[in-house]
Amino acid sequence: MKTIDLHTHSNCSDGSMTPRELVKHAASRGVSAIALSDHDTVAGIDEAIEAGKEYGVEIVPAIEFSVQSATETHILGFYIDHKSEILCEALKKINAVRWQRTINTCENLQKLGFDVTMDEALAIAPSGLIGRAHFARILMEKGYVASVKEGFEKYLANGRPAYDGTQALTAKEAVELINSIGGVAFVAHPHLIRLDDKELRGFLLSLKEAGLSGIEGYYNEYTPEMQDYFQELAKELGLEICGGTDFHARMKPHIEIGIGQGNMQIPYSVLENIKNIVSAKR
Repeated sequence: MKTIDLHTHSNCSDGSMTPRELVKHAASRGVSAIALSDHDTVAGIDEAIEAGKEYGVEIVPAIEFSVQSATETHILGFYIDHKSEILCEALKKINAVRWQRTINTCENLQKLGFDVTMDEALAIAPSGLIGRAHFARILMEKGYVASVKEGFEKYLANGRPAYDGTQALTAKEAVELINSIGGVAFVAHPHLIRLDDKELRGFLLSLKEAGLSGIEGYYNEYTPEMQDYFQELAKELGLEICGGTDFHARMKPHIEIGIGQGNMQIPYSVLENIKNIVSAKR
């Protein structure tokens, strides 16, 4: 079976592989298609597309937006026009807010007594875009935590003491932006939004009215029961599903491209369904 991974990151955001290295790695793992969905940047897409031709991996141009939320809400955009002027202008605003959020996170860690600086984070973020994973890695390397995962769980995840939730866009604005640049919008890892069934249904239906195409039906943290629930929820609401590992290379070493934490297999038919939505829009 041809397998895919529609949620991957390069060092243009939080990862530690160049886009070319990421594509080469996907090929070595037998993954036939990936979406490069870096956080708040499209800087790696052209390099990934060229590498895809070299290594025989299909590349979906994508992006992942963090949006305003009481918890943690991310919106994935697939098949976007990554050279769009509309997107370029939006990213200027988004990344100005992202920079302030990063400063706030660093200061929160310092207030907790950790010896962490922005310069240290920038030193391991070649693109200049710092994410929480960079701070988690610093905490691990300095011995404050045993792993990047522990750094998130104790200090950097939503609701933890160093977390800062400042975001530029609402979920509706992100969905509308993705649609305006030719893409299709999907809610990533909906379990992290932490809404009960009724609230989540209402939230997704409101975004569907704004142009949402689907939700992440496969994800590396899902239990089999969660996977069944989200896939059935999508079907009930008339939404499609996407799926991915949220691969971040060395930044999240417990996650492997294509298989997540060991047992994921996302069929190519998921991508075919997304392509059908894109074709119907154009």
